[in-house]
Amino acid sequence: MNMKKILAIAAAAALTAGVSAYAANPFSDVSTSDWAYQAVADLSDQGVVIGYPDGTFRGERNITRYELAQIVARMMAREDQLNAEQRATLEKLAGEYADELANLGVRVSKLEKKVGNLYWSGNARMRYQDKTADKGDNWDGRIRINVKADVNESTTVNGRFVSNMNFKNDNTASTKMDVLNVRHQFGDAAAVTLGRYGNNFGNQGGWLYGSGDGFDGAQVQFGLGKFGVTVGYGQFNAGAANGVDVLYAKGNADFGVAKLDLNYVADKDSAKDDRAEIMGAGLVVPAGDFRVFGEYWKNTTADENDKAWNAGIGYGMMNLKKPGTFSIDVAYNDVDENVYFGGTGLGTNVLDYFAKDAENVTFWNAVAKVTLAKNVYLQGDYAFDVDAEGIKDADDAWAVSLNYKF
Repeated sequence: MNMKKILAIAAAAALTAGVSAYAANPFSDVSTSDWAYQAVADLSDQGVVIGYPDGTFRGERNITRYELAQIVARMMAREDQLNAEQRATLEKLAGEYADELANLGVRVSKLEKKVGNLYWSGNARMRYQDKTADKGDNWDGRIRINVKADVNESTTVNGRFVSNMNFKNDNTASTKMDVLNVRHQFGDAAAVTLGRYGNNFGNQGGWLYGSGDGFDGAQVQFGLGKFGVTVGYGQFNAGAANGVDVLYAKGNADFGVAKLDLNYVADKDSAKDDRAEIMGAGLVVPAGDFRVFGEYWKNTTADENDKAWNAGIGYGMMNLKKPGTFSIDVAYNDVDENVYFGGTGLGTNVLDYFAKDAENVTFWNAVAKVTLAKNVYLQGDYAFDVDAEGIKDADDAWAVSLNYKF
């Protein structure tokens, strides 16, 4: 047999050894006396190599990269049957033939990040902030490591480790686990999540609540095509609502010409007379490369300062796989104190004015993102024309960050 083909088959055989005990000779030009006979027979029996239509293997000819990529693709379909060492070898092959696999329509990203039954991923950020609300400036870094463990075909355990470091003050460095939950999938339409998980409220990354500190509780999700419903119970871990038990429900629908979101949050922890009940609705209308979006929220139990709304327009779509792609979004925001949950997901700290007893904050918010290289992007956030009711001379705020995904 040709040496290149022997090496290719030997590598494949090492991955699948022990899966098949005895296999019949599938090819007319492979003799039982060939030293690679068992490997070739086993791989054929498993569907990894299929030979040529005339029933031959043609081991004397050089194997092409495309042919080997086909072999790797078939092995990837069987990766759950491989041990950690075998997956590591397959990972190397997948990396070497990534371009050919992509042409075959095979995605290797999940395989490259899987060790045993664990999937690893993460992101890092280097950020400078010019803060408002008398908080000065800040230069910090953050790294997040995500891990997902497959318990069985329908259950996963999910966690996230995060380390934050303020480069202006070494004493503010911290490392913790900020996500830990179990997710049970029931068929294709339903799932239950228990533990600490991300839970955003509002557009623009969760402008009313999008804290990295997450949410402690349980939720049930139902999905049917372009429609979905989520119902949950638990408590916030940041902001003015920190530690408050709430019942919430979310609904979403994609009509093609528009996307609709509905939200309901009810305070179940405070004294009866002080309990808040907040409802919100959001709409996104795509128009080619543009999109128009907006939201309206109402605290139905507050006597005053009970509304929040925004309206904005966006252009473009950043793709982390395509350098040069970008997105720009600009929105006007009007927020009353009795609607803001605290722990915003905005890139600036403009809503910190509520901690200084502001009753209402209005501002324009602009966010721009551009992919600089594969899995690397630059983001800029700017909150301007800021007005905080009850605060004299409210300042603008901005931030710029380099972000890395792995």
